Parts: sequence; C-alpha cells; structure tokens
Amino acid sequence: MYLDCLETVKDLTKELVRIPSIVKTSGESDVARWIYNYYLGLEYFKQYPEQVVLQETINDEIERHNAIAMVRGTKGDSNRTIVLMGHLDTVGVDDFGVNREAAFDPDKLPEVLKSLNVSEEVMKDIESGEYMFGRGALDMKGGVAGHMYMIEYFSKHPEELNGNLIAIAECDEEDNSHGIISALKILLKWKEQYGLEYVAAINADYSTPYHPLDNNQYVYFGTIGKLLPSFYVTGKETHVGNSFGGLNPNSLIAEINRKIDLNSELCDEAQGEVTVPPTSLKQTDTKVGYTVQTPLAAYSYYNFFTHSMSPKEVIEKVKGKAEEAFDDLLEYMDREYRKYCEMGKHTYTPLPYRKRVYTWEEFYNELVTIHGDKFRLYLHNFAADLNKTNPSMDLRDFSVAVIQEAWKWSVDKSPVVIIYYSSLFSSRIEMRGKTEMEKALLDAVKDSIALVQEHSEKPIVVKMFYPYISDSSFMALSDDPDELVALEKNMPSWGTKYNHPIEDILKINVPVVNIGTFGKDGHSLTERVHIKYTFENVPNMTYNTIRSLLG
Repeated sequence: MYLDCLETVKDLTKELVRIPSIVKTSGESDVARWIYNYYLGLEYFKQYPEQVVLQETINDEIERHNAIAMVRGTKGDSNRTIVLMGHLDTVGVDDFGVNREAAFDPDKLPEVLKSLNVSEEVMKDIESGEYMFGRGALDMKGGVAGHMYMIEYFSKHPEELNGNLIAIAECDEEDNSHGIISALKILLKWKEQYGLEYVAAINADYSTPYHPLDNNQYVYFGTIGKLLPSFYVTGKETHVGNSFGGLNPNSLIAEINRKIDLNSELCDEAQGEVTVPPTSLKQTDTKVGYTVQTPLAAYSYYNFFTHSMSPKEVIEKVKGKAEEAFDDLLEYMDREYRKYCEMGKHTYTPLPYRKRVYTWEEFYNELVTIHGDKFRLYLHNFAADLNKTNPSMDLRDFSVAVIQEAWKWSVDKSPVVIIYYSSLFSSRIEMRGKTEMEKALLDAVKDSIALVQEHSEKPIVVKMFYPYISDSSFMALSDDPDELVALEKNMPSWGTKYNHPIEDILKINVPVVNIGTFGKDGHSLTERVHIKYTFENVPNMTYNTIRSLLG
C-alpha cells in the first residue's frame, strides 16, 4: 500500500519549523506542547487521553518537554510495539544574522536567500521547488512530522495494527540527550502497565549526500557510537628565561594532538564501513591572564566515532598514543637542550623528566591507595557540591574541575598525562541479523525500500551505521555491559553529574533503523529538505515497515 501523504506531512513540517525550538531555550517546550495538543485534538486521544503525554525532562538544568503518544492496535492481541523517535530541538540561528526571523519561515526564506551570496547549487535548488528551506526542516522536523502522520493514520485505522505504535518527539538531542533519557522512563512505565514487548525503533534523523555527485538517498541500520577521550596534562612550571627548567604542558598536549587528530590508524571498521578518524574539539591550557611563567596544566579532547570498539578498547588505544607522545617530547626536549648547551657552551646534564601516563581509573585508585576513604569521600562530596551549586556547568568543564581537585591530593607532582572521558556516551549499535528481532527488522525495511523505490526519483541505498550522533544510541547496547565498566571508571563526572542509563536501555534493547529526512546543508544557513523523498517516500517506507512487523 502507498499512502498519499506528501501535502499533509509538508504542512505539518511547516508548522513545526515556524515554532523556534533552539536547544536550551523555552522553544523546546513550545513545540512539544504544540505536538501534544495536536494529538489531543485527534478523536482517538479524546477517547484515550492517558496514551498521550507531555513529559518534563528528568534531572535537567532547565525546563523542557517531550511529546509522547501511543496507538494500540485492534487487529489482534499482540503486545509487540514499535517506537518511532525524532528530536524537536534545533541548533541556533546566529548564522542568519539580521535575517534571523526568516530562518523559521519556509515560505519567505528562499527569497531572502536569493538576496545573499549563496552558491549556484543553492540557487538551483531554490528554483527547482524540490526543497523546503528553514532551520530544523531537515534536522529534523520533517521526520517528526512524518511520525505525527503515522500516529494520526493509525489512530484512525487501529484495525491495521496487531500491536502498538509509540512516537516520541524528544527535546535536547543537540546537547546532552535529556529528552530521550527521560523518555525511556515512559517506555518502561508503559511496558509494565500495558505489557508491551518492544521489537524495533525507527528514527527519522537526517542524512545528506556524501559528495556533490552522490545521487543516492539513504536508509541506515544501527548507528555510530561516539566517545570523547580527553587528556589532562600537568607540567613543571618555569620562567620563560629558563625554558628548559620546566616541562611545558602545552608542548605535551600538542604532541598528543599530533598523534590523535585525524589519525586514520584510529578509524574503526565494521561490515565494510569505516568511521572518520578522531577530530580535535578543544585544546587549551588552564592559565588565566598573562605572566612569564609557563602554564601549570593543559587539556584537550577529541570526537571519537566507533563501529565495533568498546570504551575499554578506545581508552587503551589513546593511552598508547599518549605514551608515544610523551616519549617523543622527552626525546625532542633532550635533543634540543643538548644542542642549546653546545651552542651556549654550557655543561649538559640530562633533563630529569620521565614518562607518566594514567587513565583516570588508575590515577584515582592510586590516590585511594595513598589516602584511603578520606580522599574517596572528599572527592565525591566535592563533585556533588559542584553540581548542586552550578548545575548548568558544562560537562567537560566539570570533569576538568574534578581532576584539578584530585591533583591537589597527588604526592608526586612531576608532569603527568591523565586520560578520561568527559562527555555523554553515544552507544554504537551494530546489526548483523543475529537475533530474530534484527532479522525481522532487516527484512521488513528491505521489503519496504523495494516497494517505495518504484516511487522514488533516486536510488535508495542501505548502509549499516547511521553516520551522525543520534538518539538511536539510547535504544540498545551492542557493547558487553562488562566493557562499559571502563566508561564508568574513567568518567570523573560519573555518579554526580552524569550517569548513563544502562539498565533502562537494556530493558528496551531493540534493533534500530534510521528512515529519515534527506536534504542538504544541515546546521547551515541553507539547510533544506527534499520534499518528495522526505514527505512522501520516507513515511511510506515507515508505514510499510510498521505493517510488516505488526500486520
């Protein structure tokens, strides 16, 4: 069956785009409330209002909401349940400058863009009429609108469902995923209340062409994983007039950067697909203001994508690179010092520094061995108080603050590298068809693609890992829970500011697929979504996948 849904999904997308919902603003609640009220206006939810929820996020530093709805099928007595998911928040609009208001108006924005110095490709796409422009149209309100259509359709035709359909429109995907983490609580509540059996999750996040000549559109099974391996480096301070009298942490952090940033040895491969290498996201010292003393410490962190590697494997690999970096710097410093002594006719003596590289787990355990429970309790209370007094503190800055406090307890003050994780964990999800649920979803989606391909102007291609960070990562775990201990033990924020909801995820633990929006220039001034594919082809693939699994 092929649904005539384009105009309805298009209109819903426009309505959603017109509601600014920039992450960490009240707009996240505004759009969630609009979706919630839309559902309440449907006849089905007038009869079953308890099956639609406006949920405030849990343990969040600001007030924001999810909109969640469930349709229960009447075709049979199955409790099999599919979860549709999509985020309603967007990135900001500072890139629009004085045209900020136009960012949320898909009708006016094309004319505004014509007056700017946009590329020939963008002008061509405007003139074609094939794209809708606007902040969030691609990422990913077009996908949320498609799921709203699914809920509305099945609320009118529950007799087509032998099972249940839930749609989550979650906030905060662009920051720390409070939305989907909170939504798991509703899924678990309904699982208990209605006896639900979760069998699949369908995300509708965005994708784009891989290069200018790419003519394909994409459906992705599973999803990429993301970690943020981080490095805190202490040095030995000195006056700049005696530069060899210390060890500059900037030099060591720069050497670590050279070993890790864009290093293809650290790409992760699975099922013939390869992640991009790690990318530096921050590199700085901790010095405030100007003096002629070298910095006391520096730190850096890196985006690290995974297809098959666990947090344990990643931290082992980057520790090896940090050890190489330390060796290389010591060799370089000794060589340059020897040259300097020869040039200045000074007596050369070997520099006193030695390699010291710890994981946070190793460093923390060493301090516990030295100081016992006194240190353990002190650091926990410090982190808890820091989070209580400054709940909006960035998670990465929080981690640095905890490490700096721990360093005060260190007996050995010689230069050191401490490796840790400082951001939320996005789990990799790999699908190999090993379980019946995986096989069923793989088959259902491939059959749906074959059906919809006849109506698509371009090839629809399957890949095995969604290539961007997404909330799909909170629907399952491919890593062995034992290997995730390395995540917990190497996060200075764990247990005070951050906890990964491992137990909640394992109670859901379903295979995932991304049947999502398609367009160009996500997170950019010229963000645009392809109208026919996103508003017609995508909902039909989703519809036929649902019917196949719950028919």
